[in-house]
This record gives sequence, C-alpha cells and structure tokens, in this order.
Amino acid sequence: MADYYEVLGIERTASEDEIKKAYRKMSRKYHPDIAGPEFEDKFKEVNSAYEVLSDPDKRRMYDAGVDPNAPGGGAGAGFDGFTNMGDMGDIFGQFFGGFSGGSGPTPRTQPGRDALASVTIDLKTAVFGGTVQTKISTFGLCQQCGGSGAEGDSKPVTCPQCKGQGFIQRRVQTLLGQMVTSAPCDRCEGHGTIIEHPCPSCLGHGRVRTQRTVGVNVAAGITDNSRLRLANQGEVGEGGGVAGDLYIDVHVRADKQFTRDGDDLHCWIQVPMSWAVLGHDLEIDTFDGPRTVSVPAGCQQEDTITLKGLGVTHLRQPSERGDLIAHVAVRIPTKLNERERALIEEFADLHDGDASHVSQGSRPTTNSSRKGGFFSKLKDALS
Repeated sequence: MADYYEVLGIERTASEDEIKKAYRKMSRKYHPDIAGPEFEDKFKEVNSAYEVLSDPDKRRMYDAGVDPNAPGGGAGAGFDGFTNMGDMGDIFGQFFGGFSGGSGPTPRTQPGRDALASVTIDLKTAVFGGTVQTKISTFGLCQQCGGSGAEGDSKPVTCPQCKGQGFIQRRVQTLLGQMVTSAPCDRCEGHGTIIEHPCPSCLGHGRVRTQRTVGVNVAAGITDNSRLRLANQGEVGEGGGVAGDLYIDVHVRADKQFTRDGDDLHCWIQVPMSWAVLGHDLEIDTFDGPRTVSVPAGCQQEDTITLKGLGVTHLRQPSERGDLIAHVAVRIPTKLNERERALIEEFADLHDGDASHVSQGSRPTTNSSRKGGFFSKLKDALS
C-alpha cells in the first residue's frame, strides 16, 4: 500500500489546509504538461493520495490500514501491511459484517488543473521588457450560475438512493464470512446530492470552456525559452473550484539586424574599402534610435566597434545593460574602371613593391604600420 502521506510530503497529523496546500504544490510539480509525459504516473499517484487524504472517511480507512482506492473499495488492500494496521479486531470487524462506514460523499468543488501556453516576442521586447497578449482556451467560471452548477436560486437536494452518503454498501457472502463493500452511488455520482435543475450553460459543472486573452508581463532581459507562472490564471475546477496556475513559455523571435550573446548585442556593418582605409563616420540603427559610430582609419575586416550600454538589460540588475558590438565587414570592389585600377596599381607600387612573401600564422598578425605613413601615402594617391 502506497504511503500517501509520503507522496504529498506531509506528516500524518497534517490539517486539511496543509493537505490541500501540499497537493497544489505536488500537482504543479508533476503535471505532465509541465514536468513532461514521463511523470504521468507520478501525477496520478499524487491525485490518488489527495483523493484519499482530503476525505475524512477515506482518511480514517487509510489510517486503519485499508486503501480506499484499491479494487473493491479497499476490501483486499493492506494484507501486506498488517504490522501497521493497529488493532486486528477492528480490521476483521470492518471486513466481516462490522463495516458501518463508506468513503463519504465527494465534494462537488474541486481544485482546477494548471494550464500551459506560449508566447513569442521580438528581441526589442526582450531588451526593454513589456506586456504582451496571448489567447488561451481553458475552463473558466460559469457566469450564469457563478459556479454552483444549479439554475437560478435552486439548490442541490439529497440523493434519495444513497441518502446523502455518496456511496452504496453491498454485502457479499464469501468463504471467509460476510464482506461489506462500498462503491460510489451511480445516481449522484458519489456527491451525495443531486442538482435537479442544472444550469443550462454549464450543465451542472460550474465551469465552461472559454477562450480569453491574457496579458503577460515580460521582464527586461528575459531569455529565450523562459517559463513564467501566473498564479490562479489556469483552469477553473469542477463546481467553480479555485483555478490552477497558468504557465507561459516565452520564445524570442530572431531579429533581422541583431543577434544576442548573453546581454550583448552584435550587428555587422558593411563599409567601402576607402572608408576602412581612410576612416569615416556613419550612422547605424540601434534599439535606442540612430547612433553615430566612427570607423577608424586602417580598420581591418572583422574589427569591432563597441557602443557601451546599448545592449540587453541585465535581468537581475535592471539599471545596467550590456553592449552593442558592431563588426566591420570591408566591401572590396570587384570591378574597377581604368582610373580606379591605375590608382590601385600606383598604391601597390608605393606600398607593396618590395613585398616578397606573405605572413602565415594561426591567428591574425598586427600590422604595426596600419596607422602610419602608408595610409597617408594612399590618401595622397587617391586624392
């Protein structure tokens, strides 16, 4: 017999509120939509534990060593655990004609399950944060009956078949004597009461399937595939029970201009060869608006220009931001007219006439003269 107290992580002296609180915590933890399909059996075990421990009569049976969830209403359960059954006379009294109780009526009001949805945001929203809207389809409170399940002012009445007990007892003669079993009443479905005039909107369930728009507050600096929790925004339970939580998976859409690396943003800017050689000021777009950057004279392919504090907001330090790093891509002309070719050839004679070999290494080498006289000569030649 499973230890339901251990399943919910509570003491045997736990109160009803402690049991309910533990159930909400464990059901969220092991819900297959949240934890994954591999936890489906564990989720069922948590629900079985709550079904027993939340019901006073079932809990008394369980504490006596009988599992009400076992086949036959627990009649055959617990024989492998007689050492924990307490007084043997009480146990045999339950099985052989002395069983006077049942599992008790099942409350109509049940806690709702958690729900899962997703939302996709652009990179700019991830940088600065904001509120986005998403539509979810789930069970919501029936507005017509307010969750009672009954039409108008009508109230549930006592079930005439089970007399409000929620279960039906049956006596079965066996080789061991007379055995009493109990099963949920099929007339009231174990509730002990019947809604004679059910609400036409929810048909007595106290909830209806609805589609609604939910506003999601996205924190500045949020990362792709983050999961947010919105308390009591999930599925409303049967009988208008308290709603579960809503979990939102946040996905960040790829941006056409910028890529993200941690809290830094990267972009690539193409500049003509002459700008890279002579230097040039140009304007680039940022999430904070246009900014002017200076390409230094002698800029090489893949050199970077850093704009401090124009990156992504730090998630845990909202007053600080990463950097925007612009990578320079030098555009080499592929077609030259006669004058352009003559100028390049003149530059080659001035600067590369004595070149006899190329440098080769595992990483780029730094040209110590890249800021020096050679660029002045090229500038004079092109002027």
